[in-house]
Amino acid sequence: MTDTGNSHGPEGDGHDGGSTPAGAAMATVATDASHGFFGQPRSLANIFGVEMWERFSFYGMQGILLIYLYYGAAKGGLGIDQATAAGIVGAYGGAVYLSTILGAWLADRLFGSERVLFWSAVVIMAGHISLALLPSFAGVIVGLLFVAVGSGGLKANATRIVGTLYDEHDSRRDAGFSLFYLGINLGAFFGPLLTGLLQSTLGFHWGFALAAVGMAIGLIQYSLGRKRLPDLAREVPHPLPRKRLPLMIVIAVVGVIVILALVLTGIINAINLALWVIGITIVAAIAYFVVILSSKLLSGDERSRIVAFIPLFITSAAFWSLYQQQFTVVTIYSDKRLDRMLFGWEFPVSWVQSINPIFIIILSGVFAAIWTRWGDRQPSTPLKFAAGTVVMGLAFFLFLFWAGGGANSTPLLAMVGILLVFTIAELLISPVGLSASTKLAPHAFQAQMVALYFLSVALGTAMSGQLAKLYSPATEGVYFGVIGAVAVVIGVVLAVMSPWVLRMMRGVR
Repeated sequence: MTDTGNSHGPEGDGHDGGSTPAGAAMATVATDASHGFFGQPRSLANIFGVEMWERFSFYGMQGILLIYLYYGAAKGGLGIDQATAAGIVGAYGGAVYLSTILGAWLADRLFGSERVLFWSAVVIMAGHISLALLPSFAGVIVGLLFVAVGSGGLKANATRIVGTLYDEHDSRRDAGFSLFYLGINLGAFFGPLLTGLLQSTLGFHWGFALAAVGMAIGLIQYSLGRKRLPDLAREVPHPLPRKRLPLMIVIAVVGVIVILALVLTGIINAINLALWVIGITIVAAIAYFVVILSSKLLSGDERSRIVAFIPLFITSAAFWSLYQQQFTVVTIYSDKRLDRMLFGWEFPVSWVQSINPIFIIILSGVFAAIWTRWGDRQPSTPLKFAAGTVVMGLAFFLFLFWAGGGANSTPLLAMVGILLVFTIAELLISPVGLSASTKLAPHAFQAQMVALYFLSVALGTAMSGQLAKLYSPATEGVYFGVIGAVAVVIGVVLAVMSPWVLRMMRGVR
């Protein structure tokens, strides 16, 4: 899911490498004087709301997507092979975060974050409507494409807009990200509950329609408060010269034609889609790091901070490759192996995905309070990343207690306990990573730095779909054990490297 962070801003001499114009800083301070939303800037309520409804629609749809793909026609599904269906879900999830590149580029070079966020919400709503109304696999293709592109644009820019509400030294910053994260998880909690209930009683397309309604509510709410957002939210930090615009349009058209040709010729297909997304994401991440690091717009401190972000990026990708299996392996496990009986009634599979947001809602404030209380004594960002990855590996080890059981053999409380550990791991990485991406971001690449963080999520999410193809009840002990052990090793390596990473972060913790 997405946002708070360690509870203090940059340390040291308090400068940002000389990258933030004085006028921009003054505009931010003037905007941030309000305390109308739980002590936070009033405009945070607007971003809180649109992100909450977007996550309602996103997780509501995703909660029923996998079973829609592999359930047979008798249950209203498409009857796709289970492994292929898991790969599609992973590839789609990766494409969501991969498309943050496009959303961030449009914001930084052409339109500004505020406009991109608005039109991204419109595209998301169109995607959910397509899933609800278009029959068979056509609805899946069109709907997932629209939702992926729109969600990518909204995610990168909503986070960046939250960052514009605070001066870099504003002590409310991380608490504001915590509230933003709460909005995300309120939507993530209610989405799967309500779409799953409609799916199990009226059918899949009713569930998809509810996701569209949720996004429409979020879009209306956001439209009513757009004008109150600070000017920085509309700023184009690195405008594209007009003479280069035709070239960009040609590149975009050629890119679309190439993708269509690869799909129509069968080179890209449902079976290898996750691998394609993994490969594209790796290439895009490498290119992004090269472009940003070679930019003449960076100061020495900013360049050092980008280098420090590389091991965090790799660790984040490893973490998300396990965490995002909530929507692949854990969904299959919940459908086949989990005892879902409550008082004689079997609740929908998608309801399992509402367990994690409950813990997030409960614990996000607890974590924010802990970081605030500890102040400068709290673990650094690299150590939090390392701890989160180790804990995520341990969560996979917990599945070993029930490995090899039969249908409905895993108690519901066991799954609740495992997802509690998932949540603790998430709170050590996800909000911390987003907060760090805004603090480490060079001025000329603000939204794109958030997109770079989301590329790690894209890579991990696509990998979760590819890894899910290796899962089977017959060998699940080996599956959970090996993947959990790899995550623990990666976390330990980052912990050992953390002093060097912290030095390269130049005052940011």
